[in-house]
Amino acid sequence: MSSGDEIEATTDWDVVVIGAGAAGLLAATRSAERGHRTLLVEKNRRPGVKILMSGGTRCNLTQACDARGIVEAFGTQGKFLHSALAALGPRDLVALVEAEGVLTKTEPTGKIFPLSDKAADVLGALLRRLERSGCVLAVEEPVLSIGRFGDQFAILTDARTLTAQSLVITTGGCSYPGSGTTGDGYAWAASFGHTIIPARPALVPIETNLGWVRDLKGITIPDVGVSVERRGQQRPQPLASQRGSFLFTHFGLSGPAVLDVSRVITGNPNPAELDLVCDFLPGQTLTDFDESLQAAVRQSGKQPVAAILPDLLPRRLTDALLALAEIPGDLRAAELGKAARARLVLAFKQCRIPVIGTLGFKKAEVTAGGISLKEVDSRTMQSKLAPHLYLAGEVLDLDGPIGGYNFQAAFSTGWLAGGNA
Repeated sequence: MSSGDEIEATTDWDVVVIGAGAAGLLAATRSAERGHRTLLVEKNRRPGVKILMSGGTRCNLTQACDARGIVEAFGTQGKFLHSALAALGPRDLVALVEAEGVLTKTEPTGKIFPLSDKAADVLGALLRRLERSGCVLAVEEPVLSIGRFGDQFAILTDARTLTAQSLVITTGGCSYPGSGTTGDGYAWAASFGHTIIPARPALVPIETNLGWVRDLKGITIPDVGVSVERRGQQRPQPLASQRGSFLFTHFGLSGPAVLDVSRVITGNPNPAELDLVCDFLPGQTLTDFDESLQAAVRQSGKQPVAAILPDLLPRRLTDALLALAEIPGDLRAAELGKAARARLVLAFKQCRIPVIGTLGFKKAEVTAGGISLKEVDSRTMQSKLAPHLYLAGEVLDLDGPIGGYNFQAAFSTGWLAGGNA
């Protein structure tokens, strides 16, 4: 690093890539493999910090589906990914990693991890490919500003001034800011005229003030249906719904099902008007559960109500739901009246948990919002506003569900950008 009074070195490159995360590593590799003099600049001490953190340090690098499955998972944003996935689909990504000696495995959820369960192995594979490509990697070199210098880009870092024929911005979003993703790329893209969709957390744990929810911290339920609804509406329409694993925490709720619906909470101007509606028995309809309770009452009327409830759920949760329905756990089943049974059915099937907010970017796995997709050519990842400027990865307004989809989008858009820069 140069001190303030040193003469800054000026280095000319064909391509400069800013940000050595998932998108940046593949963009730089692809560019260098095409014979371009390529520099990958990273402000952290080492590249791929978020890769190392991901998946509980296991790195869920993609999902076991085809390109169509990835596109569908992103909803309305998905069509933007067609060309990127054609260039590098899920199978291509797995092949790339395995070619570097890192075997993978597919879990029942479709998530693909390294066989070793070590994110460091995935990063190691990407870095080996990067090194062979001939790309130069510069770490601990923050970029301070970007501008045009004639028909070239001028990139000022804290060490020198760089010039490049093409520039690729892969600086990520704002999630996990401790990993270095602090939204730097938004201002740079905006300086070239790009519209920035306001960034907000996605795939983020949800907070509630309910004491009974917090008292259940540490309990995981493998299959829960969740939806987000506005409180107080007579016939509320779910803003988002999902089904999957569910975790009670000391601050509220987490787990894949909860994380997947969190983006509609962060996108609401008043999260406190929302409820998370939980179906703790998603395998049964509301009517089926009610009829099974009636049958159990007829068969085991002398048993306490707690004894006739399904044993699919942890006892602590069952006790909490009984209390929520205002039913003593030792009440005999035969004494369970129609009104009380209706309350019990709703407690298990439509349990409303008021939301107060989320844990924010600090604990968000991805960022919703970013550079408008309308201003990026999805066939090349080149800016429609600034020639030879390429944009890829989480810096784009592109966010998908949990399960490796977001990493796949980052790897694919980075690969496509590097193939055109």
